[in-house]
Amino acid sequence: MAAADQTRLHGLSRSELQELALLYRQVASDLSTLRQDRTSAALTGRINHLLARAHHIIYSSRKSSWRNLFLFLRDGYPLVFRQQILFVFAALVLTLGSALLAAAYGLANPHFTAAFLGPRLMHSIARHKMWTDSIVSVAPGAASKIMTNNLSVSFTAFAGGVLFGLGAVWILLVNGLMLGAVGVACQQGGMSIPLWSFVAPHGSLELPAIIIAGAAGMRLGYGMLFPGIYRWKDSVGKAGAEAVRLVSGTIPMLFVAGCLEGFFSPTAAPVALKFSVGATLFLLLLLWLFRPIPQAVAE
Repeated sequence: MAAADQTRLHGLSRSELQELALLYRQVASDLSTLRQDRTSAALTGRINHLLARAHHIIYSSRKSSWRNLFLFLRDGYPLVFRQQILFVFAALVLTLGSALLAAAYGLANPHFTAAFLGPRLMHSIARHKMWTDSIVSVAPGAASKIMTNNLSVSFTAFAGGVLFGLGAVWILLVNGLMLGAVGVACQQGGMSIPLWSFVAPHGSLELPAIIIAGAAGMRLGYGMLFPGIYRWKDSVGKAGAEAVRLVSGTIPMLFVAGCLEGFFSPTAAPVALKFSVGATLFLLLLLWLFRPIPQAVAE
């Protein structure tokens, strides 16, 4: 610690940096346990002061730059995603489960689909006219509005975690029900190809982004409901920090999805091209999130 105080991190060797990081994590973990013992208040105060010094040294030495952002998106975010994979899987199950439920019920009871989607959308489907046709003529403005809307939905799903995760669950369920109901309505109206060829290019990024944002909200809610060995305040703080890092990666995804939805998805481009673009983007997304991570980043 004394060497780090004098030179910050620049004068430390690689082994010393690794030892400092390891000790920082161990002390942070020990401090959380020590706080449970009311008879160790003095020791807790000294350790908390030591940890604060280490935190200042480590994080004041980090310079914010475009390169750091690039490195986080390239290497750091996939690790964050994998650390929260159980919440992402739960969000995926909620979305797909509600979509399948709406599709099954809609096939058995067409009145449900009509009531859920409303007369305007059902009338558009009955006329075999996509409700997205008007986007093409105002693409720049539409793309901006779409990006804003997508960000709003995603961050609403994330912020819904404040309601003990229930808000995030609700957003995921509603999105899934809407997806299933629209799918059934278009299938019954002979509009499946126009619908899914429209959804495929941008949906390959937009839908995963909303699911990840919902997973971030669920992570926050889990920290509020199940603090474990942490004090409730510490558990919420830890969960909030992890949730913010998880949702941060959805911003570039939604930016690309918004551009595609405004400029490409509603056009008269060949159906095969639209599906190819969607499949390619989804494959690239999987490669980004699940590719091998350098050992130094994983540690």
